[in-house]
Amino acid sequence: MTKKTNLFANLKSDLPSGLVVFLVALPLCLGIAMASGAPLFSGIITGIVGGIVVGFLSQSHISVSGPAAGLTAIVIVAIQDLGGFDIFLVSVVLAGLIQLVLGFLRAGSISNYIPSNVITGMLAGIGVIIFIKQIPVALGSDVEIGGGLAIFSDIAASFTDIQPGVILVTAISLAILIAWDKIPALKKLKLVPAALVAVICGVLINEFLIMSGSSLAIGEKYLVSLPVPTSTEDFKNLITLPQFGAIANPEVWIVAMTIAIVASIETLLCIEAADRMDPMKRVTNTNVELKAQGIGNMVSGLIGGLPMTSVVVRTTANVNSGAKSKMSAVIHGVFLLISVLTIPVILNKVPLATLAAILLLIGYKLAKPSTFVYFWNQGKYQFLPFVATLGAVVFLDLLKGVALGIVISVFFVLKGNAKRVYYFKKEDYSDGDIIHVDLAQEVSFLNKAAIKQTLNHIPKGASVVIDASDTVYVTHDVLELIREFKDIQAPEKGISVKLIGFKASYNLENDLEESNHVSTEHKEVLSYRKNRKTSHKEVITELINNNSSN
Repeated sequence: MTKKTNLFANLKSDLPSGLVVFLVALPLCLGIAMASGAPLFSGIITGIVGGIVVGFLSQSHISVSGPAAGLTAIVIVAIQDLGGFDIFLVSVVLAGLIQLVLGFLRAGSISNYIPSNVITGMLAGIGVIIFIKQIPVALGSDVEIGGGLAIFSDIAASFTDIQPGVILVTAISLAILIAWDKIPALKKLKLVPAALVAVICGVLINEFLIMSGSSLAIGEKYLVSLPVPTSTEDFKNLITLPQFGAIANPEVWIVAMTIAIVASIETLLCIEAADRMDPMKRVTNTNVELKAQGIGNMVSGLIGGLPMTSVVVRTTANVNSGAKSKMSAVIHGVFLLISVLTIPVILNKVPLATLAAILLLIGYKLAKPSTFVYFWNQGKYQFLPFVATLGAVVFLDLLKGVALGIVISVFFVLKGNAKRVYYFKKEDYSDGDIIHVDLAQEVSFLNKAAIKQTLNHIPKGASVVIDASDTVYVTHDVLELIREFKDIQAPEKGISVKLIGFKASYNLENDLEESNHVSTEHKEVLSYRKNRKTSHKEVITELINNNSSN
């Protein structure tokens, strides 16, 4: 059973944290809604529901949910293909229902079976789409970026129709966002998010241009346009209801399943990251999280909001500002609700160019060049699925991109992984309990869950030897798993870990022969393997026989 906690016990730290996350989330909610081709108010609705509803239901103490950049490619295409935002909302509700079912089916470990290069390729592809889609907005052009190879001609056309005032605000906003990440003195201002500073400066610059009568002033066409409710009835009219008459449309269900799968994977990855960032090292029940996200998406879709996930940007801001419990996420949702009711007139002064600048930077970070270099250095097994997924996401669609990446990854696995992945053996020696985990020639992402379970069940105080002497390829996912076990889990459980045969590029090498703490029996194993090509089972058998004779 999960121990219940008092939501108000840490209000002293959760209140300011919730305020910081609100300041980060507000411009992102508007920007992601704009990038998704949805009403701007829908982004605010999603942030409110993600904060109050999911924040309350989730067992994660520090993660924060809201509209996610990773879903924009799905949303913008779905709204166009389905013929309306109200029909799209049906898919959002159904996606939430699917997530709820996945939670009850205990599918919280689904992310373990998707290779990281495919997930990163998907996010990089989405980053490219976000970046490209915002180019006309950043220039003040009315050109709409299409799909496929038309992307290139549309980008060229957007440079023929520009607004100097819009470009000025975009440039200043980008300069602020970049400087906030680069200048140490500004990075220390954790309570003042860069996106908020960019929004405020964008508003002040345009207001000055308007008052001075400058031709550079940005007109209402290029400003945020939120409806301003003056009564309860007006506020009710802001809510778009789903058109459930379209529930029999097969395309609605396809979109729903796509949203459910992508949102669930992104959420589970964020939850894993959040648990690592949590100073108190609390562990979130991922099945409960899927249920919470499912209910959140159902509520969001029912009242006109976008689909949501747990979001790394908001979660990181929450941790850095000292949040202690999930109350900070709830507080951020309450602040979003108050802002919609009290300051929509001010929000309508925000230039779309500033939001475009924020999204340009988000897109760049998702697809930054260092990511390409990293997977290139990892070899073809990692790079080809990554780049294939990225290209297919950009020029085809997200679902086809992910499917292509997985197919290529599986092809590599089937080609090279003919041998058993690892051999596990435990023997009682005179110097204590020694456990061998001997990796085979090929270790793929499909083996991550099994190896993870094996390492998690190693008893406290044991000595473990993880041997990759015969291994040609180990996937990045498994390397990260071994690194985390060696550096974090093992020290906490008093487990001694020795690594043999790992390539120097993995940064995991632990030279067995130079270690003064490794038993003579293990040195014999290494020497035996160098002189003869023998299977893991034969090596262990000979070692046992030698030990028995002694």
